[in-house]
Amino acid sequence: MNAAAIDAVVAAHLGKVFPAAAVVLRQHGAPVYRKAFGLLDPEAGSEPASLDTFFDLASVSKLFCVAAFMALVDDGLVTLDTPVRVALPAFSGPRPIAPYPDPLNPGGMIDATAGALGSVDASAVTFRHLLAHNGGLPAWLPFWRLTLRNTESVAKDEKHLWRVIENPTVLAAKREDMRAMALNTAFAYPIGTRVVYSDVGLILIGMAVQALTGKTLDTVVAERVAGPLGIRARYGPLPPEQCAPTEVYAHQPRRMRGAVHDENCYAFGGVTGHAGVFATADDVCAFGEHLRQCQAGTARDPILRQSTLQEMTRLQAEEAGTRRGLGFALWSPLPRAASNPLDPSTFGHLGFTGTALWIDPSRALSLACLTNHVYYGRNQLDAQADFRVAFGRAVVAALEG
Repeated sequence: MNAAAIDAVVAAHLGKVFPAAAVVLRQHGAPVYRKAFGLLDPEAGSEPASLDTFFDLASVSKLFCVAAFMALVDDGLVTLDTPVRVALPAFSGPRPIAPYPDPLNPGGMIDATAGALGSVDASAVTFRHLLAHNGGLPAWLPFWRLTLRNTESVAKDEKHLWRVIENPTVLAAKREDMRAMALNTAFAYPIGTRVVYSDVGLILIGMAVQALTGKTLDTVVAERVAGPLGIRARYGPLPPEQCAPTEVYAHQPRRMRGAVHDENCYAFGGVTGHAGVFATADDVCAFGEHLRQCQAGTARDPILRQSTLQEMTRLQAEEAGTRRGLGFALWSPLPRAASNPLDPSTFGHLGFTGTALWIDPSRALSLACLTNHVYYGRNQLDAQADFRVAFGRAVVAALEG
């Protein structure tokens, strides 16, 4: 393969879109590209990134939670069409449809129904709905705000509004309130009528894994996913020196490093279904490669059945170029979609911190591209999207060259 194409596109964005990156590609099971780029913390004159650097995976974490849940499906503990209320009884009964807070526009609200009124019976939502992101749930809720100290008295002070209580005892007490908030959420739209990517849905999946097994989510992910694959992926916190730093937070106030970037996951204690996993690029690519082999029926000691992966990568819901499997984002025809340069059989996931895992079965390819994009803040979404498309094109060019 012509590795120069990948080197060039990463180098062109290094120090502008992200300070550090690690990229690993496997084809037909064998590593064909492994390289780290940049400095982990250039403001501090930090050490260079390496293939041993752990990155905060953000929403790529969802795939680890989903794999653990699907292992329970394979075991017969639950089915995809089981109502969520069977595992989480409080998630039942009528709920209003209402706008929800915009995570990228503080103070803004998102109305997914253009003002339509009505209600939804939460009892009708199945696990398939949550995994396909068409269950009616809002994309995001500010769970972390339940941990704020004296919120009303400091509401005019933006810095203090973001300050989270660091006392573990206080946070533990608040987590019951956060769980209740997830279980009793209002809906954003009628079930099955839209596709709205939802952190709330994956938080509920993580809660269901714990309810079904009687074990914590991190334990189940270790036992059913990371452990059998022999990879080091795990929930944090991790020693800071092992990790790529992310964003400077006013509510800490410090640059996050080894502690999860996602505010809601942090407030929940660092272990949720939607975020919290740290891993190296080798770990993520090995995970993806195993899933590819599970789908193909060639995996040794598979963590999931072939039929399970085939169902997970089948189109389950679609809206305006967004195509969802079960847990997976599927290939999109939209030119600015990260998956677009790859084959239409592609499936995978992106993470807000700047991470990505894609599996392209037609090329027998698994690729992990991990960056700490949010080191420079969370307002460069267009630049990150441009890099992801350019990176996908470079991978295809490298393989074809």
